[in-house]
Formats: sequence, C-alpha cells, structure tokens
Amino acid sequence: MKYNPCVESSGLPYSPFKSSTVPRPIGWLSSVSEDGLENIAPYSQWQNLTFDPPMVMFSANQYPDGRRKDTVLNAERTGWFVWNMATWDLREEVNKSAMALGPGESEWDHLDVTKEYADNHPIPMVKESPVKFECRYLSTHRLKGDSAVGSIDIVFARVEKIHIDDDALTPDGRLDIPRIQPIARLGYFDYTVVRETFEMRVPGADADARLGLEGTPK
Repeated sequence: MKYNPCVESSGLPYSPFKSSTVPRPIGWLSSVSEDGLENIAPYSQWQNLTFDPPMVMFSANQYPDGRRKDTVLNAERTGWFVWNMATWDLREEVNKSAMALGPGESEWDHLDVTKEYADNHPIPMVKESPVKFECRYLSTHRLKGDSAVGSIDIVFARVEKIHIDDDALTPDGRLDIPRIQPIARLGYFDYTVVRETFEMRVPGADADARLGLEGTPK
C-alpha cells in the first residue's frame, strides 16, 4: 500500500505515521511558571541536537482551542526547563503526569515521586530519575499545521547542567542503560523499554569520528 498522508486516508483503522518513527525518547519536562506554579509533562518529540555545546529540542502541539502548552510558555518566560529521564520504574508516574488538569493545578500533586530542585532556576526535578538536564531556553520556532492541534512550537535549549545518579553508571564510567531501563514512546498507546543493547563500531572511524560517536572527553 501507499498513500499521501496530507490528502489521503491510509484506509487503516489507526494512523501508522507516529508508529513508524520509533522508538522516540520521552521528554519528561518539568518547569515553573512566572507565578511559581510547578509543572511536569511528557513529550514524545524530544531529541538532542549536538554535543559541543550540548543542545536539545522538543516540540509541543497546541491544544484544539489554540492554547499553547504550559511547558513552552514557562520555558519562554523563565528561560529554563528540566529534562528528567523516564524509566521503567517511573512509567506510571510519567503516564499520570500527562493528565489534563484545570488552571492552577499542578501535576506534581498527583505523583508519587520526590522533588529536588535545579541549581540554575528553582524548578522541581524527579529525584528518582537517574539523569536530569537543566536546560536554558534559546528560542522557539512555530510551525502552522492544518488545524490548531496540528500547529506546533519547537523549543531549542542549551544544557547547562547534567545530574547523574552514581548508581546509574557502570564501573568504567558509562551510563548503565540495561540497568536504568529507559522507556520510549511508540505509536497508539504503546511504549517500549530498553533492556538489551549491542555495540557496533564504524570501520575505519578516526579520532574525530569517535569523538562524536562515543562522546570521548576533549
């Protein structure tokens, strides 16, 4: 089968588009409003951009009525947000943080996690999350969709501080991914978890290539 997703239906009962680009890292992002309301929500369009300096991005669809997401507004207005790694052990809390709440309500009040605060700005972080990034807001790029909910804000940021739980490291100083068990977004209502990894090295890769691939310190 083939079809143009902009103008044609796939003919399937569910759209295959978001179930094809998988797995997607989860941006479990915490932020705070100008008046101090604490927010945390998962975003399935999250990615690192480069490593020198480390920069990241996430995109957020608008609500059907055209309102923009709180995380976007908080990042723009305070200049900061935090990424918390989503793991298998935290999966239920990640899911609960996606709930729609009324004005003035905080997702944190519904979560069974411990708060600790970032160093650069008083944003709550999930203490149980093994890796956290304090992200300084850089810019927003808006893309108009065919509907209000299809329109998105793409937020770019620079990572100014990284927090790592010592127990999340292997003896040789790498993140122990099989032990951490990060979760990732698939399509539909599906997720996956990383419990197995394998290594492949690019044949003939020189020192510069290795620097980018394995993150060797300068």
